Amino acid sequence: MKTKIKICGLTRKQDVQAAVAAGVDAIGLVLVPASPRYVCISKALVLAAEVPDGVHLVGLFMDAEANTVSESCRQLPLTALQFHGSEKNDFAAQFGLPWIKSIAMGDSETEPTGFTQAWPDACALLFDAHRSGQQGGSGEVFDWNKIPSIRQKLMLAGGLNSDNVATAIRQLSPWAVDVSSGVESHPGYKDKDLILRFCNEVRAASV
Repeated sequence: MKTKIKICGLTRKQDVQAAVAAGVDAIGLVLVPASPRYVCISKALVLAAEVPDGVHLVGLFMDAEANTVSESCRQLPLTALQFHGSEKNDFAAQFGLPWIKSIAMGDSETEPTGFTQAWPDACALLFDAHRSGQQGGSGEVFDWNKIPSIRQKLMLAGGLNSDNVATAIRQLSPWAVDVSSGVESHPGYKDKDLILRFCNEVRAASV
């Protein structure tokens, strides 16, 4: 199975161009004002113009009001949504787009059970290393053995980079991998060589 590649937290036009040139399947824009990778709607529109048909444009939200999400969907050509907060299934499902629910795996007491029941309409569950109430993009890795069997598609994030993504794919066979800090020079600034190296590692491991 070919593992899909999503690069998240892009803030510069040249980084979107580099990701598209490297053959990614999805671009993620962080629409969370508290994030160092936040882009406002006007900037997101500039970045979205660099995303061709066939590459998904994913808007990332965290405990946003419904009207904020709706307005973002109205103004931006989003093809999917990603929720990183305490959003319930019915909230996430109301916007008419496929959506991904992020699962915080950084809590020592986390018992990742019942996810299929909690978010039955999610197209995928994204397991990330952050703690509850925190954002992703920390560059930390969590214990992959804690990931349960799920009905939805499995996405993996959390400290992925070109050195460990092949191991992750061989161990978990995820539907998709999601990288942010692992292809950055510093938060929000992607490195085109790291992007290309990461994508090549994913493709080599998922043939």
